[in-house]
Amino acid sequence: MRVPDDLSGKPLDAVVRTLFSLTWGKARSCIETGKVQLDGQTVTNTTRRVRAGVDVTLRMSAPRPQHTRRADLEADRIIHIDAHVVVVNKPAGISTIPYGDEEDPDTLDARVRNYLSRQQTERGGGRPALGIVHRLDKETSGLIVFTRTWLAKKSLTDQFRAHTIGRRYLAIVHGDLRTARTIRSHLVADRGDGLRGSTQRPGQLEKGGSSPQLAITHVEPVEKLRGATLVACRLETGRTHQIRIHLSEAGHPLLGERVYIRGFQGETIPAPRLMLHAAELGFVHPALQRPMSFTQPLPQDIEETLARLAVVPK
Repeated sequence: MRVPDDLSGKPLDAVVRTLFSLTWGKARSCIETGKVQLDGQTVTNTTRRVRAGVDVTLRMSAPRPQHTRRADLEADRIIHIDAHVVVVNKPAGISTIPYGDEEDPDTLDARVRNYLSRQQTERGGGRPALGIVHRLDKETSGLIVFTRTWLAKKSLTDQFRAHTIGRRYLAIVHGDLRTARTIRSHLVADRGDGLRGSTQRPGQLEKGGSSPQLAITHVEPVEKLRGATLVACRLETGRTHQIRIHLSEAGHPLLGERVYIRGFQGETIPAPRLMLHAAELGFVHPALQRPMSFTQPLPQDIEETLARLAVVPK
């Protein structure tokens, strides 16, 4: 399909989403797994700008390019490991788990399994067990915990359901967010414009019979920037895209946001990716029954964005 004039200059993921009527996630997955070609050439960069008149081809049967196949997890990404849990510092740009019908996905859980498998092979063990109890968005960096035993998965799942897991995120948002606030709403898969978001009718069931989910985010400003603010977010609940949705609906979408920025009237500040980092994670160890707490500093790309936007003292 040819790129029309009204899509000229748009990122490839937006073009593919529109031309082939896909979701954002599916469009990006198709690009990253080598199923999209521009004028006959496979392109895996979702943010590449596309000009009008270029021929875009979607081939679902196309093999994954060799350079996008599964990479190893760097050893320093493992923050803590024992017989029950693995705490990982997730890099930005990789999904936590496979999306849709991807084959041979390069996901964080696959990299962690490979890491554990190499360790167990050295000790004569079999295929490692690995449980998923929460996720981070693809473009979000920071701390995430995986489980290695049934006991650990049950314990941490219960802790997440009871909202006793400690999670603190750092984010750079558009605008001047001056005061701390608690954002509370009920989230639905479609708020009426095709996007996940808050509903004004929390007692009404969604299509399919699911109930709106209560979402609570505690936000406080950390540093004033030029046209933006570094904020800290503590999650009381953990819904899909909760921080992104709540801050966007509050008039302060994250830098690098490409989905929940519809209707934003301010100047859009460029960023290399979604400026969101899971900086702190705390839980009760499932076997030892003692509190565990982990922190990770901001990665280089967020630090560089902070430096670029820093307010110069008078």
